[in-house]
Amino acid sequence: MTNPLDLFSPDYHAAAARIGAHLTRHAIQENTEEPPLTMDVATICSARICSAGAGSATPRQTVIVSSGVHGVEGFFGSAIQLGWLSRMASGAALPDGLAVVLVHAVNPFGFAHVRRANEDNVDLNRNFLESPHAYAGAPDGYAALDPLLNPASPPARLEPFRLKALWYIRRLGMPALKSAVAGGQYQFPRGLFFGGTAESASTRVVKRQLPDWVRDASSVIHIDLHSGLGAFARCRLLLQEQADAPAVAWYRQTFGADGVEPAAGSRDTAYDASGTLGGWAQSRVGASRYRFVTAEFGTHPIVRVLGALRAENRAHHFGHPRTRAFDRAKAQLLECFCPRSPLWRKAVITQGLSLIERAIAARAR
Repeated sequence: MTNPLDLFSPDYHAAAARIGAHLTRHAIQENTEEPPLTMDVATICSARICSAGAGSATPRQTVIVSSGVHGVEGFFGSAIQLGWLSRMASGAALPDGLAVVLVHAVNPFGFAHVRRANEDNVDLNRNFLESPHAYAGAPDGYAALDPLLNPASPPARLEPFRLKALWYIRRLGMPALKSAVAGGQYQFPRGLFFGGTAESASTRVVKRQLPDWVRDASSVIHIDLHSGLGAFARCRLLLQEQADAPAVAWYRQTFGADGVEPAAGSRDTAYDASGTLGGWAQSRVGASRYRFVTAEFGTHPIVRVLGALRAENRAHHFGHPRTRAFDRAKAQLLECFCPRSPLWRKAVITQGLSLIERAIAARAR
């Protein structure tokens, strides 16, 4: 395979086209002054269910791999997808009856502009709500933290944010603080983890296209690639299912027991959040048929990551492009979600490819 470090920059479309993938583009934002921003999807099928690469027949099993729901996280997610495409280009073949769908840059604005949020400052993984009336309110404690999290001013180089954050962690405890801050809020439009006031363009595309990606496959595994939480270069698989759900045993058998974290009650990586892609997809298709994992790759300590999110958000709303403070905030955010470390990048490529291959093998048996 290609050197893993080379996968963080090549052309996704060229790589997909080389193996005859069926490529589609879905416009998310069109601007006459810039190229349109699109969510790109590559579908690769086993020989028996494809017609000229277009996937004309119904697969028995489907594996979906999505990246860039949080835009800046798309850099490493794209690299994992490219790594798998590179393997396929080297002569690998899919088992009969299997389709793989690669959803690239779910949030193309954040990907293009080095933001976690989209063009409307929306965290897409808090935007998949069932009812329009659900886009309201905030978790207990978020309003009190708003002045700390979302100052209405450009970022400054020297601030006591780290000390203040550590004080809140000591006072509230990390699980409670994570739920209050990151669970999803619908009250502060310029704030962190804002879930929006209605469905975003990317959310509408995913909801519209999911039936085409799944078709009538009897079973689906969806791997959604994320970064920023957990130990450096360590992958945790965060589930929608509770710890006592029968499906948890399947996840552990398929992906390995050590890395799987059920929803709610975990004091490690996971926390409750509203409006998630995984929760919505399972409610639509059915959890027994649709297995969903959030593959979370750890980077830097959580206070540093939150500080980078805070600084970039302030730079976006109140800063000035092409200034040192603006560029520094962008660079810090990129480092926190796609570290420059060769060790980190090689490790996440290796683990990400293993996840995809395990998903394929699980459904091939």
